[in-house]
Amino acid sequence: MRPLRRSDRRWLWAAGSLLLLALLLDGCRQRLAAPDLGGIYGRDAIRHHLERNPVILIPGIMGTRLEDATTGEVAWGNFGGGALDPTRPDGARRFALPLRADERPPAPVVPAGVLDRVRVRLFGLPLEQQAYFYLLSMLGSAGFRDESLARSGAVDYGDDHFTCFQFGYDWRLDNADNARRLDDFIHRKKAYVEAQLRRRGIEREVRFDVVAHSMGALLTRYYLRYGRQPLPADGSLPQLTWAGARLVERAILVGPPNGGSLVVLERIVRGHKPGAFLPRYPPAVIGSFPSVYQLLPRSRHGAYVDAGHRRQLDLFDPALWQRLGWGLADPRQDEVLAWLLPDVGARNERRRLARAALARHLDRARRFHAALDRPATPPAGTTLVLVAGDAVPTAASIAIDLDGGDFEVASRAPGDGIVLRSSALMDERRISDWRATLRSPIAWHAVTFFFDDHLGLVRDPTFTDNVLYQLLEEPRRPFDDARREGQSDRLPGTVSRK
Repeated sequence: MRPLRRSDRRWLWAAGSLLLLALLLDGCRQRLAAPDLGGIYGRDAIRHHLERNPVILIPGIMGTRLEDATTGEVAWGNFGGGALDPTRPDGARRFALPLRADERPPAPVVPAGVLDRVRVRLFGLPLEQQAYFYLLSMLGSAGFRDESLARSGAVDYGDDHFTCFQFGYDWRLDNADNARRLDDFIHRKKAYVEAQLRRRGIEREVRFDVVAHSMGALLTRYYLRYGRQPLPADGSLPQLTWAGARLVERAILVGPPNGGSLVVLERIVRGHKPGAFLPRYPPAVIGSFPSVYQLLPRSRHGAYVDAGHRRQLDLFDPALWQRLGWGLADPRQDEVLAWLLPDVGARNERRRLARAALARHLDRARRFHAALDRPATPPAGTTLVLVAGDAVPTAASIAIDLDGGDFEVASRAPGDGIVLRSSALMDERRISDWRATLRSPIAWHAVTFFFDDHLGLVRDPTFTDNVLYQLLEEPRRPFDDARREGQSDRLPGTVSRK
């Protein structure tokens, strides 16, 4: 056995010291109660002051209810009676996106609000699973009055219901395309809030705070950088204008898969089954969504290796998918492709169209990643806050059998079970060129880690405590003359009309 090098001895000494410290702290530990958040933030929650912005909640993938615009039938979010069945030709065709580049969906499926609760019918009995209910409840308790709840009559806020908005979007679509829809949404809400303030005698240029979960964080980051610009068709990057940042002061990104998540690969390759006794969404249906490819990890991060030789693979090469028979290139999906392409009788033509769609989605995902991976610092007055989990072993790489097409997790690392810690940070450090401090294209204003899973993060009282501080108490702008004149307790505004 070779003698220990000095670097090895230092590492063992550091690891031993940390272990001893953990044991000492564990012995001195006392059970701590949850903080009294009402007592801490109660006064701030009821005061609309000059440094407080309205909030927009942006959910992650599959976090918005989808409905058929013609019939009102639920396409996603009510699993059971009255929902589209993806295992039947009509349900699959209406839920999937067209495989032809220039084709429109057979029936428009539209967003119908954030999925605060997932409704399931099991053996005829309705069950509910809370999804974004905790986030909405947290914002409501902090005095951010949700417009949708007020309009539906679920909560009576009087005329004070213009400080919180849900951006329910079609999460199947390309994130860069959804940035244009987000821009339209924010401009509508900006005009609405400013009109409400004028009714109260206040003139103010309104900006928003954003709380975005999972894929919603990628949509937010693209919007901040590029506004409503699409991805250029020639493969170049969009112009870095920070147009979205002009309307957003603080973006709190919760569990963001900035470097991707391997969980999505299994859904593309093997389909998605939301739960026991629920139908499986076939790979060809899931693979028709451009957004899912934009959640794949970067090949340069070593996420994909050849099981036989452990060499890195480029998963954004369509030829690799065809060799492996994955997703839209899976020959076993021909029956589903026949549902999605009912007017195409020839099997070879269906497969050609499916492979062409796959190549488009992979190419678009690569370009979307390049747009987000460009190092850039937000302009003064816009900050990015990261909230992530790092206590759950999370898939970090997979080994792919190039002959059989199967794959398995080859390594795990700290994360939230869905998103790696390194992915949330967008940490570009690698073992070959490791350094002590973070190297990321994202200029984080603040970073907080929690010991919980991907959706459990938003249920943690410590999460609530930290986010409420960011939204309600952390200083943002220097005090100006209006604040010094004692207007800080008024509704959001800078100058009161006389």
